Amino acid sequence: MDDKQNEEHIGCCCSCGSNDRMTARDQKLRNSLLTRLNRIEGQVRGIKGMIERDCYCDDVLQQVSAVQSALNAVSKMVLKSHIQGCVTGKLMSGDTEIIDELVTTIGKML
Repeated sequence: MDDKQNEEHIGCCCSCGSNDRMTARDQKLRNSLLTRLNRIEGQVRGIKGMIERDCYCDDVLQQVSAVQSALNAVSKMVLKSHIQGCVTGKLMSGDTEIIDELVTTIGKML
């Protein structure tokens, strides 16, 4: 990992030392994820309003598709961060069980 990538993932870990697992995300990534999720939340509320107003099915479906695409983009960002930070860190420390967890997670995403 080069210096720039390393700076982006400082403090990234999947465990805080107890059974509670956490990841300390870079502030830029966190802000980007939150902005995207806020936008998605608004889109979902908009879809709810469309249903309440009996909007045309095709229009609703187009909005649902847009939300799914936006959620997929968030998933890709989190997955990239997870692989570059959490997974890489655990592998470097000798923890190969993270591979099984990653394969299971990717399987659920597909």
